[in-house]
Amino acid sequence: MDRLAGRAPRTHTDDVHDDTTPTSGPPGAAHEVGDGAGRLALVTGVSGYIGGRLVPELLAAGFRVRAVARRPEVLRDRPWIGDVEVVRADASDAGAIAEALRGVDVAYYLIHAMSGGGSFSAKDRRTARTFARAAAAQRVGRVVYLGGLYPEDEELSTHLESRREVGEILLDSPVPTTVLRAAVILGSGSASFEMVRYLTERLPVMVCPKWVSNRIQPIAVRDVLRYLVGSADMSPEVNRAFDVGGPDVLTYLDMMRGYAEVAGLPKRRVLPVDVMSPRLSSHWVGVVTPVPKQIARPLVESLVHEVVCKEHDIARYVPDPPEGLLGFREAVRLALQRVQEANVATRWSSASLPGAPSDPLPSDPDWAGGNLYVDERTTVVDAPAHVLWRVLEGIGGERGWYSWPMAWALRGLMDRFSGGPGLRRGRRDPHHLMVGDAVDWWRVEEREEDRLLRLRAEMRLPGLAWLDLRVEADPVGRTLFRQRALFHPKGLAGQAYWAAISPFHEVVFGGMQRNVKEAAEAAAREAPAGATLVR
Repeated sequence: MDRLAGRAPRTHTDDVHDDTTPTSGPPGAAHEVGDGAGRLALVTGVSGYIGGRLVPELLAAGFRVRAVARRPEVLRDRPWIGDVEVVRADASDAGAIAEALRGVDVAYYLIHAMSGGGSFSAKDRRTARTFARAAAAQRVGRVVYLGGLYPEDEELSTHLESRREVGEILLDSPVPTTVLRAAVILGSGSASFEMVRYLTERLPVMVCPKWVSNRIQPIAVRDVLRYLVGSADMSPEVNRAFDVGGPDVLTYLDMMRGYAEVAGLPKRRVLPVDVMSPRLSSHWVGVVTPVPKQIARPLVESLVHEVVCKEHDIARYVPDPPEGLLGFREAVRLALQRVQEANVATRWSSASLPGAPSDPLPSDPDWAGGNLYVDERTTVVDAPAHVLWRVLEGIGGERGWYSWPMAWALRGLMDRFSGGPGLRRGRRDPHHLMVGDAVDWWRVEEREEDRLLRLRAEMRLPGLAWLDLRVEADPVGRTLFRQRALFHPKGLAGQAYWAAISPFHEVVFGGMQRNVKEAAEAAAREAPAGATLVR
């Protein structure tokens, strides 16, 4: 097990996000929202939407934080990375996770398998049992788990049933456990918010399944984080689940109409129908919104049930703030503000898609004899290196890929219908990238400021693919844009795929070379003399 020792925690006043930062408690009651007092908190799922936001909240509350990741390198660009201890471990590896839990006061279990495969429930159970046994062996003070809100005495979907089972496994362990059960979590970049946003914005007239009339109790992400941090202070005799939700009980139809009002959109017309199953609905959501069907399906399946809190006992242990919990409209307003300001801390796409390749490009690949195909191009750019870098770091999303937009859109649509992410994931930030960020159907695998951006394809392919974008200098000091597309085929299908797309490389990759060069040179001409382009 590898470790990267961090420095002492600090208060992250520079990382405040209005839709994330929990509101403070009454004067003199800081302990009510979690007074870490130097205690050690372990966080799993740190590359995901909630985990990535929980870490700075724990640091701000005074906890020492140990972040667990299977690939710690994907965390290296996070703003809090220098303030935490990072441990390489897989929660399903008994030895590694036991060592990671050594000396921990409170452990946050934020692991969910989102795969649609038939074995994911069994994997969820095995991982939860391994974690629970390790936490007990290491005498961890408390485990906190964020699960899903579900109705009693109803047949649950496979995903929701798995969330229930994991909660019960953790509660049955000797370690005092808090299970927080939430329905729809609203915040900039959350999958639930993105679903509401894109369905409402793109479809002024919608044919919707009857589940849009089911009642839901959404909760703002800042209140979820407040409950997570505050749960660390529960006394040892507390071992139970809590329903957590915001102050509003709405139907999904109410949520879409409410979003339209907050966003200043015309009133949406909705035509409910009885024929759309969760499976069909998830395909529909996958086509209309950036959220792919693998993630949309468990979200949709939870909406088939009425998910309303049956109690609010959590307030006895983590008191509500004086101004109350954040309502639906205010949560939407703040989330939209973060999106418009391009100030989104984490997104649903922060975690890799189920089934997406995660193999990094080997530094010294031993593939030979045609097993690694390369399309390499180099162009001299009449612009400073840092100007070219800004263009490359801003690639994808709204700016596109600087070549044949119709071809990229068509390939993205094909990928979308085959179950891949397509081009609709966009970017977390329009100007700046971090290792681990999603960029359309790519994932940032490597980033070196002013020098290298390596993207790994997560689209559906018969092989593994990377796009390497480099800024270099030639012997006489000119700026070079070096671009490499690499493909490692799998079987005959992979060989055939490369042969089929090779004739289009001059248009796609050659066009990218020319257009990136022109964009960088134009940016250099427009910048005042001696100025440095800012993000």
